[in-house]
Amino acid sequence: MAGGRAVRALEQDLADYLELRRSLGHEMAEARWLLPGFVAYLYAHGASTVTIKSALEWAEQKPTSQASTAGPRRMTVARGFARYLAGIYPGTEIPPLGLMPYRQRWRPPFIYSTADIEALMDQTRISVRSPLRAATYETLLGLLAAGGLRIGEAITLDRNDIDWSESLLLIRESKFGKSQLVPLHSTTMQALTAYGELRDEFEPRPEGPSFFVSQTHKRLSYAVVSQTFRQLINAAGIGAGAPSAPRLHDLRHTFAVRTLLRWYRTGEDVQAKLPWLSTYLGHREPASTYWYLSAAPELLSLAAARQDTDWTAVRS
Repeated sequence: MAGGRAVRALEQDLADYLELRRSLGHEMAEARWLLPGFVAYLYAHGASTVTIKSALEWAEQKPTSQASTAGPRRMTVARGFARYLAGIYPGTEIPPLGLMPYRQRWRPPFIYSTADIEALMDQTRISVRSPLRAATYETLLGLLAAGGLRIGEAITLDRNDIDWSESLLLIRESKFGKSQLVPLHSTTMQALTAYGELRDEFEPRPEGPSFFVSQTHKRLSYAVVSQTFRQLINAAGIGAGAPSAPRLHDLRHTFAVRTLLRWYRTGEDVQAKLPWLSTYLGHREPASTYWYLSAAPELLSLAAARQDTDWTAVRS
């Protein structure tokens, strides 16, 4: 008990807050992702409502770094929640704007080679003893590389989110609160089929709907996946000495860069196809996809060469 009110009531307050904001037409994907952690933090520290001190301490927790936006993003959602609580509980403090400003610095992505991805998937069979767990990570990492999914989208996949006859994945309420259909290559579908069959052998009576399962037969957690990924990367020696260490999200970057490279090399109208790639990746707008043009020197060179060719054709 803190401040005369059961701390667990914050969980209901959070549910009410998210429902209210969504009923007003606001996309609350990031708040729904982050705020349960804030409520758990408040509960662990015996707080009954938000204070500036508690919001700042929570926002500054790892994995923030000088170049990360995690802290400011946490502070933004905590501030919104605090505004809501201030109308209910007099002791609530609203963190002021500017308390934790964004200091985002562009970090060049690590672009995986084909050999890197093969080595990473091979390492799962070398390092992971459990056959099911090894298959889980091999298939998960392969899906990220082949499908360009965000890790959060992959680990929240349910078994009935896969349309086997049409080779489609249903991504429910991704980063920006939108659902979308993602088409996959037949070889990727074959890998998902093989994993599903193995998983069902080990787990004939599933405890939940998750497509990928952990050792405890539950849905994979981001924290455990991240730790396992780092262990696999280090064991395989991928990216040793690279300016930017390989990250899980860089598999998505690699997918986008490879797609653009393939279009340039085969003479496709890249400008016309960029909106398609933007939709596929679940970006809010095509402008977000243009960022990938500067993610690899070869891609930037091809884009510049295409522009020069187009300009020459116009002048002649």
